[in-house]
Amino acid sequence: MATRQDQKAKARKANREQRPHAIARYVRIAPRKVKSVIDMVRGKSVAEAEAILLYSPRGAAEVVAKLVKSAAANAENNMDIPRDSLYIAEIYADQGPTLKRYMPRAQGRAFQILKRTSHITVILDQVK
Repeated sequence: MATRQDQKAKARKANREQRPHAIARYVRIAPRKVKSVIDMVRGKSVAEAEAILLYSPRGAAEVVAKLVKSAAANAENNMDIPRDSLYIAEIYADQGPTLKRYMPRAQGRAFQILKRTSHITVILDQVK
């Protein structure tokens, strides 16, 4: 028996292709750092999100701003949706592959350094 959560997940997946979206993969910023930035813009209009990201001091803000602009351009060019009626319906950052590097330490030892990557997804929707 399918739960309500499963039904909602299937509905989201079916509607995903109908909504304008953009995905940035293999971004060389840790997902933990990206999540603090995307939490600031979740649910905001595109114009408001761009203004917030423009003045945010975080390094991930530049990447997220570029992704929001890309998703808005996809909406305008591919689906003929006016930019001023868009808001960020979903935005999330998943972990990508981790690059493993080694740093030499004292007495011949080596410590592992994990260089994490992210997959960032922005899904826009129209204000109803």
